[in-house]
Amino acid sequence: MAMADATDQIGTETDKRGRLVTSDGTPLRRALERANRRRKISAFLLVSPLLAFILIFFAFPIAQMMWRSVDNPQIVNALPRTLDALQDWDRTGLPDERVFAALHADMLEDLDRERRDQKIGPLGIRLNYELSAARSAISRTARDVPNFEAPFRDAFVDAHRLWGQPDLWRIIQREGRPLTLSYYVAALDREYDEFGNVVRRDENRRIYVSLFGRTLALSVAITAMTFLLGFPIAYYLSILPMRRANLLMIAVLLPFWTSLLVRTSAWIVLLQQQGVINNTLVALGVIGDDGRFSLIYNQTGTIIAMTHILLPFMVLPLYSVMRTIPPSYMRAAKSLGATPWTAFRRVYFPQTLPGIGAGGVLVFIISIGYYITPALVGGQSGRMISNEIARHIQQSLNWGLAAALGSMLLVGVLVLYWLYNRLVGTDSLKFG
Repeated sequence: MAMADATDQIGTETDKRGRLVTSDGTPLRRALERANRRRKISAFLLVSPLLAFILIFFAFPIAQMMWRSVDNPQIVNALPRTLDALQDWDRTGLPDERVFAALHADMLEDLDRERRDQKIGPLGIRLNYELSAARSAISRTARDVPNFEAPFRDAFVDAHRLWGQPDLWRIIQREGRPLTLSYYVAALDREYDEFGNVVRRDENRRIYVSLFGRTLALSVAITAMTFLLGFPIAYYLSILPMRRANLLMIAVLLPFWTSLLVRTSAWIVLLQQQGVINNTLVALGVIGDDGRFSLIYNQTGTIIAMTHILLPFMVLPLYSVMRTIPPSYMRAAKSLGATPWTAFRRVYFPQTLPGIGAGGVLVFIISIGYYITPALVGGQSGRMISNEIARHIQQSLNWGLAAALGSMLLVGVLVLYWLYNRLVGTDSLKFG
């Protein structure tokens, strides 16, 4: 059909060989290929702004984050001679004088202001991620290294105690590579032992795996709560006349018109122990003044606040699907002898599954990376992995670990989405 339309638009004739040609003598096949090429170029130019936006503001930052999680140039750039001298070290005791002499040469070369800012500073920060007080050891030694004289081993040990600890040298040798997996090892609550093997951290230092588990559990709970609350709302909206349904839809969409911080602050006022909810329960005699509920700065506060904020993302896909289900299906099932519950379970509910799947995917993916609400109302037990990522970016400045945590979160979401696609199928999703 498309070829016939293109042929009609071009206008064809027949040449001496019996081939179809256009009015200017161009073979029809070549003219059609040229027209198709022009259409493809036009279509590409139309979508190129969106493609450029996605590449610049979505794909490139994600790629940069994943690269930062393995990028490890600080030690390689600052201590090239030291790393060469450490190749023959057997990781027991302190390195020999040759290694300390190489370290002196490396640090002495990097003492001018520009090199110090580009190499010595990042070196101290990088080593401090692995061993406490390493940054102060680097900065203090850098100030004294011009006065060092052989034997350099004694001079470095006298400058700071860490130079006399084999652990620091093991870290320098292990991390003296352009790429590293140390950030992912730390993100899995693991660490390297003195032999270079990956082992579990002490129990009081294991935080990230439990945070991932808590984030997953809270996201599932929030998704379930939005479904339990959103399904009756969407059903009621679908059976109302359009005018009344539109008025109620405004109430559903009202959270979108209010600042996220305002909504979260309102929940703080409502949920705190001296807040509106507890005061009302005390006034009604439901609870005593000494039995007020702890509804905030814990997981309960996170679930309540985020359920309210994300509820529209469940209601809208459900409503869009329920609105298209003919009421005659339920009447036909009842006329054939089915009870209202059986008709709902066997006829109506299966038709809402595309909306349930779409709403569940939306709410789950949004909640698993939420940051502001858990930070304000979650307290210590209601924090999610996104809050820990933000802490490393803003406070500890360990961007490599933050990138590793973010990459693991991204891969985890993609794996869950892949499993959903294999078990249920994304073709059945309906977002509107």
